[in-house]
Amino acid sequence: MTSPTDAPLLSIEGLSVYYQQFRALHGIDIAVGPGEIVSIIGANGAGKSSLLKAIVAQVDRIEGRIRFAGEDIASRPTPAIVASGIALVPEGRRLFPSLTVEENLEIGRQIGRKGGGVGFAEIFDLFPVLRDKRRQPAGQLSGGQQQMVALGRALLTDPRLLLCDEISLGLAPTVVNDLYTLLLSINRRGIGVLLVEQDIRRSLAIASRFYCLLEGRISLAGRPGDFDRDTITRHYFGS
Repeated sequence: MTSPTDAPLLSIEGLSVYYQQFRALHGIDIAVGPGEIVSIIGANGAGKSSLLKAIVAQVDRIEGRIRFAGEDIASRPTPAIVASGIALVPEGRRLFPSLTVEENLEIGRQIGRKGGGVGFAEIFDLFPVLRDKRRQPAGQLSGGQQQMVALGRALLTDPRLLLCDEISLGLAPTVVNDLYTLLLSINRRGIGVLLVEQDIRRSLAIASRFYCLLEGRISLAGRPGDFDRDTITRHYFGS
């Protein structure tokens, strides 16, 4: 866990995100410390996914500053950002369904940082069910197993910061519990996590800090224990 004196691993200042003429985010400031779990909460359309996509250069245009490990990455292309140590687990997983589990995982190893980091053996230790299914097409897996592949692919890039976009979406509660347990295990390895979720209770339970987005702006920020549920809910829905 990071301390208040640590320099941020990720520092975002005055970030605005545009899709052609539509403005999805309005000058937001966010920071994630080394090894910290930070949750981004908000209703549909609040701008949560746009934030993560902006970090990895997958939006039309941005204004503002994005610094990672002290370096400006706002103008870098996606491969260079991934190679610097940021990995995105996208909403909907975005696996290649006709490729095997192992082939999908290999993509992460090929595009990530070089030298050291997590290997296939560790991925199969984290996700034992994938070891037996490693030669099976990813499209034949259950939703929870596909999410494990997506997480494994991201870990094989050897990230310092993991961006998770709605990893619980459409999954059974027991599967979600397992995934969140795995997230904590991943975080204990020193990997920072920026977690986007609609599920307030679940995401705040593991986060040291949170930001609530409402219509592309930060409506509330702080430590989960500093606010009661009613206050968070009001800023979540804008009521």
